[in-house]
Amino acid sequence: QVQLVESGGGSVQAGGSLVLSCVASIYTYKTYCMGWFRQAPGKERKGVASMYRDGTTFYSDSVKGRFTISRDNAKKTVYLQMNILKPEDAAMYYCAAVDTYGACETRSADSFDAWGQGTLVTLSS
Repeated sequence: QVQLVESGGGSVQAGGSLVLSCVASIYTYKTYCMGWFRQAPGKERKGVASMYRDGTTFYSDSVKGRFTISRDNAKKTVYLQMNILKPEDAAMYYCAAVDTYGACETRSADSFDAWGQGTLVTLSS
């Protein structure tokens, strides 16, 4: 049984920052890769960032240098620090989990086993 709950979404000005959180109810949480995905209206769900259990991180080119994924194993929580937000960052953001390194690196939505319900990020002006 796995349950993921995201929070932290909202409206932010372009150039601003936002932090997303995901609390994971996973018995073997420390063995999992945790990832963040996003889906804009009319678009497919894309992997944004992921972190394997050993701390190795993977990022999409579009967010590398602006977004940072981190995890607190004691709290079973994963975070996505988003800086210098751009209009194209607006989307529903989903937390997801998988227990293999290959899937973690690839960040294919079809490969991840568990999903949260999403938290919405919008850009304002």
